[in-house]
Amino acid sequence: MFPQDFDGVIAGAPAWWTSRQQIWQFWTGYVNYISNASEIPFEMFDTIGQEVLRQCDGQDGLVDTIISDPLGCNFDTHPLICTNSTNATSSCLTSAQLATFDTLTNDFTQTNSTLVFPKWFLGSEPDWYMNIDGGSPNIIGLGYIQYMLGLGPEWDWRNFDDSVVQLSEELNAGQADASDYDLSPFIEGGGKLIHYHGLADGGIATGASYYLFDQIDRTLTPKGVALSDSYRFFPIPGMGHCTGTATFVNAPYYIGGISMTNNGQYSVRGYQDAEHDVLLALMDWVENGNAPDSIIGTAYANYTTEDVVTRQRPICAHPKQARFNGTGDPNNAASWTCQMLY
Repeated sequence: MFPQDFDGVIAGAPAWWTSRQQIWQFWTGYVNYISNASEIPFEMFDTIGQEVLRQCDGQDGLVDTIISDPLGCNFDTHPLICTNSTNATSSCLTSAQLATFDTLTNDFTQTNSTLVFPKWFLGSEPDWYMNIDGGSPNIIGLGYIQYMLGLGPEWDWRNFDDSVVQLSEELNAGQADASDYDLSPFIEGGGKLIHYHGLADGGIATGASYYLFDQIDRTLTPKGVALSDSYRFFPIPGMGHCTGTATFVNAPYYIGGISMTNNGQYSVRGYQDAEHDVLLALMDWVENGNAPDSIIGTAYANYTTEDVVTRQRPICAHPKQARFNGTGDPNNAASWTCQMLY
């Protein structure tokens, strides 16, 4: 709205499509809780995530507990199916529960197949508790429908249908959508935008950031704008919502972004430079014209103290991905190269 206010912007896991996102956050719980028979219990989220990791991990050339390309994973749900010998839903899924899983890992669409909101990516399952927990839909989404859309506290969430989506679209409550994809005024003023999102985000579906990138690209490229000169998107493998990584993943996600630590550290301890710190990378781009092709993510043995570095890896500007070189220490960023997959 005010493209001249800033010449550099960092957007991490942006909640840019409020009129749809809040409905999606409600919908994930609605899908899971509308029937007891198809409900996936909270305790299964990590179990599902570990099976996804087992199948999808090695696509970047190395089995290392990190999924770099969830969209490229041909996931087979067969190992999760309950059999006569595993008839316990704390370790497997029934056919009805698998149908819920399939729904939650596909785009949210209306009955006429119109997109409402993009999907969770494979690998985000340990973070699903952010929207699915407590036996009823998430209050962020439910409260939005009841109070922001004006349906009232007595509205029964079980009565959800497409009319709620349409109402939200019409009202755009608070005029909060940031869905003007034409960034020309910002770019023409010399603005630079770094956008990142955890590939394992269960709070805001990572698919929303891919959708945003594509819409901006399709708006500006026909105008002759070289998008990568002003806007770069960095998907972060293994990172959840804004920060964090599952304990069985331990991905090197830390780039000094807001909310990435819980005690307010400045920058990336021991690596306070534009190669490792997203803010310094933005400053170097705006002030010196050095566009970042990658930002090195760091993993610590203890993120609270940032004492011992356990892993580092380049986080690549989309659409490139980090690929293991085949030799060297896989925990060393120098052993990885940002490459196109085609």
